[in-house]
Amino acid sequence: MAQMILVVDDEPDIVNLLKYHLEREGFRVVAASDGPGALKVIAEEKPDLVILDLMLPGIDGLEVCRRIRREPDTSHLPILMLTAKGEEVDKIVGLELGADDYVTKPFSPRELAARVKALLRRSTEPEVKEVFRFGSLEVDVGRHTADVRGEAVALTSKEFELLRALIAAKGRVLSRDFLLERVWGYERALEVESRTVDVHIRRLRSKLGPEAKRILTVKNAGYRFDPQEQT
Repeated sequence: MAQMILVVDDEPDIVNLLKYHLEREGFRVVAASDGPGALKVIAEEKPDLVILDLMLPGIDGLEVCRRIRREPDTSHLPILMLTAKGEEVDKIVGLELGADDYVTKPFSPRELAARVKALLRRSTEPEVKEVFRFGSLEVDVGRHTADVRGEAVALTSKEFELLRALIAAKGRVLSRDFLLERVWGYERALEVESRTVDVHIRRLRSKLGPEAKRILTVKNAGYRFDPQEQT
């Protein structure tokens, strides 16, 4: 069965444009024109990914994103935000609320479709039975979970993949460009804002609590994960 994409936007022309190009790529597309309608469709239809405009009637996109991440059944639902060119602050807030990626209007339908495929590919990778333990941090790759001191940490799909990539590097420094390519799946990472990585690193650190110090910033280079026991 074709994967379902929910497009949430109150501009019919944009909805029709996305519907046309995504259906050409083999996706099934449903739409909502406001925040309450989006939440209703998510609850009833259970889409595989949401394309979410920020400026919506009823409930804005930021609040919709917050509510999606708050519910256990939808906390890992991939979210691609649509932002206007001048909405830099909203873009950062959206990422901090848990959106996985963003596309700025006006956008290339081809690029947006590539972003959708990359998000879905990451969210549907085959299960791997692998568990890592570092101090009080336990990361179960197969279950897609992380615990600190026995307490579950609510990570978005991108935050989890970012942590997974850092752990897999075994202490090596990973550049922002590498992380964009590995975690976000961009083919042209140099054309994408590296701030996307920084925002997700900040969110990841805030959720890991006492184990956040394992994620080290290497000036002018990127980030690395320290697997050693710490005092």
